[in-house]
Amino acid sequence: MRINTKWKIYGGEELDLSNYLVVGALNITPDSFYDGGKFFDPSIALQHAKEMLDDGADVIDIGGESTRPFSKRIDAQEELRRIMPVLEKLVSEVEEIVVSVDTYKAKVAEEAILKGAKIINDISACRFDPELIDVIGQYKPGYVLMHSLGRPEDMQKDPKYKDVVGELLDFFEKNLKKLTDANLPEDHIVIDPGIGFGKLLKHNLEILKNIDKFYKLGRPVYMGLSNKSMWGDLLGLPLDKREVATQVATGLLASKGVLIHRVHNVKLTRDTLKIVKSIY
Repeated sequence: MRINTKWKIYGGEELDLSNYLVVGALNITPDSFYDGGKFFDPSIALQHAKEMLDDGADVIDIGGESTRPFSKRIDAQEELRRIMPVLEKLVSEVEEIVVSVDTYKAKVAEEAILKGAKIINDISACRFDPELIDVIGQYKPGYVLMHSLGRPEDMQKDPKYKDVVGELLDFFEKNLKKLTDANLPEDHIVIDPGIGFGKLLKHNLEILKNIDKFYKLGRPVYMGLSNKSMWGDLLGLPLDKREVATQVATGLLASKGVLIHRVHNVKLTRDTLKIVKSIY
């Protein structure tokens, strides 16, 4: 199947994915797995966001709550307190910026959209807060539909699948219908297999080996594997030594048709994708 290279976001704006889309991860949290606390100060977070834009990020994905395995939950008020100063500053200071907000809470998503966010990146597929699907259907932002087995606090305890690829395909088919039934057009949705979210190394590798099978769903694939624990499990790499693995995997997946890459190091990723684009 031909891979769709367009993604509609809030306001009917259309993102062109034909040159790949790089999403810069901005974690305004004290406890994210990779850079927890580093950008917790709003002024530092704002500076980092602008640096990622200078390095070639197409989207800045702001998260105010860590969803790493075994992380603790926070309420919507605290999440908004963390992200809104940075979101508002970015929208007011950077012309034509595309901001995504990483949240599963209806209240946070609605407030973020009203303040200028154009994409909602949801790990829960609207399961954790059932009101989120109403917000998504009403405002029609870009939406990242991600698979997660369980919740962050328990998803890695003992994940099991009989056929991980088949089960994810079934999950995406059902949830794409659920979203379109809630008045979110399908061209606003991209799919994220949720690497590391309720999955062991063998599950993650099976998904990546068979990533092309997801294209039959007709929607672009959004990939988040930057510096994740699978590289520690596979190669024995500590957290600060996983960038080469991240870039190798990113290049391989881009060559197989993955169009959207959420990463921590935007500059290296842009270089990787330029190489892929030049060869393929």
